[in-house]
Amino acid sequence: MMNLLTWFGPWQSTRALMSCVLVYMALAVSASVRAQDTKQVSLTAEKVSLTLNQALEAAWQRSLEASESRGRLAIVQADQAVNQNWLAAEPAFSLGQRDGKAGTPSGSRETELGLSFPLWWPGQRAAGGQATQSQLGLSHARDQAERLRLAGRLREAIGLLHLAEAELHQAERQVQDLGQLTQDVEKRVRAGDLSPSDALAARSELLGAQAQAVAARQALAVQQSHWHLLTGVTSLKLQTRAAPALAQLPDTHPELVLANAAVDLGQRRADLARVQRSDSPELSLGMRQERPGQGAGLQSSVVVALRVPLGGQVYQQPRIAAALGELDVAQTQVLRTRQRLTAEVILAQSQLSLSLAQLQAERERAQLLAERARLIDKSFRAGETALPEMLRALAAAVSAESALARQQINYQTAISRLEQTLGLLP
Repeated sequence: MMNLLTWFGPWQSTRALMSCVLVYMALAVSASVRAQDTKQVSLTAEKVSLTLNQALEAAWQRSLEASESRGRLAIVQADQAVNQNWLAAEPAFSLGQRDGKAGTPSGSRETELGLSFPLWWPGQRAAGGQATQSQLGLSHARDQAERLRLAGRLREAIGLLHLAEAELHQAERQVQDLGQLTQDVEKRVRAGDLSPSDALAARSELLGAQAQAVAARQALAVQQSHWHLLTGVTSLKLQTRAAPALAQLPDTHPELVLANAAVDLGQRRADLARVQRSDSPELSLGMRQERPGQGAGLQSSVVVALRVPLGGQVYQQPRIAAALGELDVAQTQVLRTRQRLTAEVILAQSQLSLSLAQLQAERERAQLLAERARLIDKSFRAGETALPEMLRALAAAVSAESALARQQINYQTAISRLEQTLGLLP
C-alpha cells in the first residue's frame, strides 16, 4: 500500500479519487482490526483436520531415523536371544582317527568322536542380560530423542509455512483492493471526472501488487513442498495455545533420558567386561573306540574334558579400559547435556516474553493507527486535512495490521520453541 504514495501526490485536486481510496481502504482496515480484537490469530477460523502429533507420526514413518530404529531394535533382540541361550557360543563337533605305525602288521586303530560346549563364566550371563536390557532402554531413548528432533524440524517448518500463508493473504487482499479501486477510477475517467493519467497510475499499481502476489504464491509453494517432503501430508492450520506451565528443565527430557541411558549401558558393559575374565571355558563330551591290534576286540570309552583358559585377565584389560572410558564419556555427556538444555530453556523463555511484549505492542499499534485513520478521515472530509496525509495514515494502518499478523505467528512459534527446549512432544 505504501506504493500508492508515489503516485497520489500529484493529483491532490481529484476529490473523487480520494473518496474511492477512503471507501476501500478504511473499510478494509477497520474490519480487519475488529476481527483481530475477537481472535488472537485470524488463521484459526477453520477447524483443524490434522494434528501436529499425527503429522509427526507420518513424518517419522518416512524418516531415515525410523529405519535406523528398526535396525537397532533387531540387533538388541538378537543379542537378547544369544544371552538367553545356555551356551556362551556355538558348540563344535570333532572327529579324530589314529592308526598304528605304517608298515607294521599290528592293525591298531583309535577313533574318537566329541562335542565341545562353550560355557558362561559365573555371573557372565546375568551381566550380559543386564547389558542387553540397558541396550534396549538406550534404543527406546534414542527413538524418543530422534522424534523430538524431528518435531523441532516440523515446528520450524509449519511456522515458516504459516508466515508464507499470511504474506500471500496480505498480497491477495492488496490486489483485491487495488482492483476495485482501478475499476472505479476507469469508470470515472470514462465519465470525465478524472484524467486518463489517473487510470494509468492505478493500473500500474495493480500490476505491481499482482507481481507481489505471484512472488508470495511462489514462496508459499516452496514452504508447502518442504512440508510435504517432511510429512507427506497436507499443511496444518495455525492453532493458538498457551505457553507451557513448566518453568524448569524436566528430568524426563528425551535428551537427558538418552544421556542417562548411555551411562547405564556403559556401566553394564564395564561390569560385563570384569566378569568375562578370558575366553569361555569349554566342556567336551565324546566317545573313543580303540582296537589294540589284529584279532583284538574293540574297546569303548567315554571322554569328559573341561578346558579352562588361564591368565586371561591380562588380555581382557583393553576391553575393561575401553568400557570404563566409554562410561566416563557418557557421564560427562550427561553433565554437558543438562547445562546445554538449561541454557536453551532460559533463552527460549526470554524470547517468548519478548515476543509476547512485541505482540501486545503490535496489537495496540494497529488499533491506534486504525483509530487515527478514522479520525483523519473525518478531518479530511471536513476539509481540514490534505490527501497525502490521509493516504499515509491509511497505509500505516494497513502496514501495522500486516505486522500484527506476522507477530501473532511469531509468538506461536516462540511457544513451539519453548516446548521444544523443554522436551515436550506434540
